[in-house]
Amino acid sequence: MKALVIYDSQFGNTKKIAQTIAEGYSSEGEVEARHIGDVQPDELRGLSVLILGSPTQRFRPTEGTNDFIKAIERDVLSNTKVAAFDTRLTEEEIEKTGILAFFVRIFDYAAKPIGDRLVKKGGELILPPEGFYVGGIEGPLLEGELDRARSWGEEILHAAQG
Repeated sequence: MKALVIYDSQFGNTKKIAQTIAEGYSSEGEVEARHIGDVQPDELRGLSVLILGSPTQRFRPTEGTNDFIKAIERDVLSNTKVAAFDTRLTEEEIEKTGILAFFVRIFDYAAKPIGDRLVKKGGELILPPEGFYVGGIEGPLLEGELDRARSWGEEILHAAQG
């Protein structure tokens, strides 16, 4: 099953997660991880699985991620299984600043709107959107997050096959 993991990354954390998701998926599937700026939306035709991720910025995906999704034609993902992820601060870190917690409750994180928009473009969401934790705006990734990403990549492969 041919898959593509597309990511945007500001400080390298989301890139590491994307590459590790691809490693987990690649145990039995053909997969490539690429930066969002290196992919044209028409390249998504014929994919079995699309995994798209972004850092959470201002409680939403990056502008580049939003622009990429907008550029996807509606029929391109009609036979594609999709999954979405983001990188984000931990709930504990968010709770330290009351206003951040308030906005998270209203706007959520980046992964959910990415997943929702991929479904609107015709994709079939095969797993709930996933968040991976960083220890501050610039990171680093928290301990264990790369292991979780690898496992999530394996879960995506199994869900896509099932």
